[in-house]
Amino acid sequence: MPSVRIDHRGGMAIVECAGRFVRHEAAFKLRNAVTSQADAQVVVLDLTDMHAIGGGGVGTLLLLQKWAEDHNIRFQIFNPSEPVLNKLKHVNFEILRTT
Repeated sequence: MPSVRIDHRGGMAIVECAGRFVRHEAAFKLRNAVTSQADAQVVVLDLTDMHAIGGGGVGTLLLLQKWAEDHNIRFQIFNPSEPVLNKLKHVNFEILRTT
């Protein structure tokens, strides 16, 4: 089962995701973690340790992006692994990468 951990720094919520997000249960876990951050000004999804994401996971990210927009929250994706980045290339996300 994938893991989700939340860290708070000021008005920023950092949601660290690890494992494979390819099943519905994983998408629900991620959705619940992000939508519980309604008081944040920025939600950053740290995908450094996410090894795979399925179509449902990408759809969940799109829904979360819309949720954040509706709540006036900046939504960013940080450091996705290469396999995850390849899945996200054709979708309009704000992606931050380390060099």
